[in-house]
Order: sequence, then structure tokens, then C-alpha cells
Amino acid sequence: MFKELNPLLHSQLRLAVMSLLVSVEEADFVYLKNETQATSGNLSVQIDNLSAAGYIETEKTFRGKMPRTICRITPAGVEAFREYVEALKGYLK
Repeated sequence: MFKELNPLLHSQLRLAVMSLLVSVEEADFVYLKNETQATSGNLSVQIDNLSAAGYIETEKTFRGKMPRTICRITPAGVEAFREYVEALKGYLK
């Protein structure tokens, strides 16, 4: 029996963001944009989706006069990611 894959994480860009965040303490928007090669608009929407689900938290700050968005994975996000990976492993057997 195959476990259902979390539809929120089953998006390539959201999964990429979560994969990056699970391995670092925090990452800013520019880093995530560069690593995922996403457009600013698409990345912003997907970060909002992950934040609304409670999987990540964002902090808006400034570096000089430039706005900066910092993202961190939450404990709920770590657990959702772990469950997603475990469910995916079931498809590989």
C-alpha cells in the first residue's frame, strides 16, 4: 500500500525550498531564489504557501535600505518533510 504524498510538498519548487531549509539554520530570499532558479514572484507565492501551512516562518528585515526576507523551517515543517521522504521511499521499493 502506497502512502499518500503530501500535496503541499509534492510541488517541485516547494520541495526544493524545504530541502534547502532542512539543511540550514536559515536562508534568505536571494539565496533561495538563486538555488532554485525560480522567479521572484513564483518563489514568493510558494514561500507564502509554506508559511501559511506552518512549515516555515519568515522574518522581514532590512540590510541597509534593502529589504531582506529570512526563512526558517519550523518543527512542523521538519516533521512534514520527514514524513514526505518516508512516504516517497515506499514508492521506490
